[in-house]
Amino acid sequence: MTGFLVIIFMLLIIVFMLIGLAVAQIKMAGMNVKDFWTFIKANETLNKLYAFSKKYEKLTTNEQLVFLREAERVFEAFDKVPNVLWEEDYQKYMEVLSTYKDIKIVRWESN
Repeated sequence: MTGFLVIIFMLLIIVFMLIGLAVAQIKMAGMNVKDFWTFIKANETLNKLYAFSKKYEKLTTNEQLVFLREAERVFEAFDKVPNVLWEEDYQKYMEVLSTYKDIKIVRWESN
């Protein structure tokens, strides 16, 4: 029984050490943990926006507004982290940015 408790205690210590190491690496990269977590969430949103960007011409006005709002959040989150972290998503980012600009121009022209 005590051997089991010792193993659980050791595993908990290892987990906390790994979490501490991850936080230290994020700090050494010059980021806040909150900014990194926002980037992780924004990366998920980027994938969804990328799918929408392929068919943006078919979006309703309300869907375009939601797209614009969500894209702005993604852009803000990506601006707070080093470019090295999102090199592999650069093409998706640029596609969403292009669609964002297109929607903004269409909305500006219609007003």
